[in-house]
Amino acid sequence: MHANAAESLLPYLVPSRSPRPRARRVLDIGSGSGYLTHIFAQLAGEDSVVVGVEHIGALRALGEANMSKSAGGRALLSSGRVRFRVGDGRKGWTSRRKNVGGAADESEAQGWDAIHVGAAAVELHAELVSQLRRPGRLFIPVEDETRRDEQYIWVVDKDENGKVEKKRLFGVRYVPLTDAPAT
Repeated sequence: MHANAAESLLPYLVPSRSPRPRARRVLDIGSGSGYLTHIFAQLAGEDSVVVGVEHIGALRALGEANMSKSAGGRALLSSGRVRFRVGDGRKGWTSRRKNVGGAADESEAQGWDAIHVGAAAVELHAELVSQLRRPGRLFIPVEDETRRDEQYIWVVDKDENGKVEKKRLFGVRYVPLTDAPAT
């Protein structure tokens, strides 16, 4: 599934060759071990930022610890190109911190070129679609509306004009995208 996700998002990850390229911004919801987060950062290039979001602090720490095991991973973390955060991934990610500009800015105003969701949502969350840049792509497993025991990968594209197109690809089995456990 990691390969499918990366392949689907690849056109939105690879740095643009246009005369006025923009830094790539990638959101990895349910970042887990940090493996795919690291791959996204490598694909997105030197001026990109990749934010991994987990709803449980221990899972956020796991991703960061795994990435810290290699020199390349440590460099990505220390440069700020990769960050792990705790939050409700169903709402996407926007930072309330002071904006620092460029790709490093986590503000809502910048949006995301690519959003990957690594857990099954009960619906296609509008907040995620609204945070896509123009153009941008969302890769997300979603439970079937009529049969909750079935899940499908959906790809949602937003074009340069903001037009949204949704496409159901194939059946999958993911863990659910849930609330953080009560402490």
